[in-house]
Amino acid sequence: MDFLSFGKSIKDEAEKPFWISFSDLMTALMVMFLLVMSVALLAVTKTVSEEQRAEEARKSAIAKLLNMVEEAARRDSQFRGISVNRDRQVIDFGDRARFDTGSHQLTSEQARLLRAFIPSVLSIANSELGRDWLKRIVAEGFADKRGSYLLNLNLSMQRSQRVLCVLLANPETGESELSGGQREDIRQLFLVGGYSSNSQKDTLEESRRIELRLEFRGAKEDRRSASGGDAGNFGTCAI
Repeated sequence: MDFLSFGKSIKDEAEKPFWISFSDLMTALMVMFLLVMSVALLAVTKTVSEEQRAEEARKSAIAKLLNMVEEAARRDSQFRGISVNRDRQVIDFGDRARFDTGSHQLTSEQARLLRAFIPSVLSIANSELGRDWLKRIVAEGFADKRGSYLLNLNLSMQRSQRVLCVLLANPETGESELSGGQREDIRQLFLVGGYSSNSQKDTLEESRRIELRLEFRGAKEDRRSASGGDAGNFGTCAI
């Protein structure tokens, strides 16, 4: 190879572009963009799918728990008249737990019914499914449309409280006494709520009622822990 040929070869190599072309750069950027977007879309899709599965699992669990309550009500003839409103997720005692006008007292028969049925509810609440999803049970009292708003509001609250009073009262002759653990479960799980003249029924008598509303945790809420046992000191109701 002569000197001129060698010099020309060096010149040719020197004149070759060092940087990649603009079109190649844009192609590479587009590929990177598509990869990033694909990963992001997969992550979003996975999150949505997980949330959907969690919500479906929640709905399925709630349906099973409501089925268990319905089965408990059908199991014994003494619970005839107790039903479950699945849309509102409440235990309806029908005419088995109605109040007289202006009164928040339950009859001895009504109190015995509540004390007989609630252990079944507590058993369901303490099942694996119940601890996973049942958050609390709200005892709700209702009044009819007669009387002032504040009068009925107070009366409704007293009717709600009456539920807890009869549940924690000393059993009558022939009744089984609630265990210390069951009494503590009532304290931990039950909440009192009064609703005045809201949610009216067709008749005045049907409106003067109590219901147990079941509240379930959200899909992202923590599982309910077991109660800490019998803490005692329940006292007595003054009303």
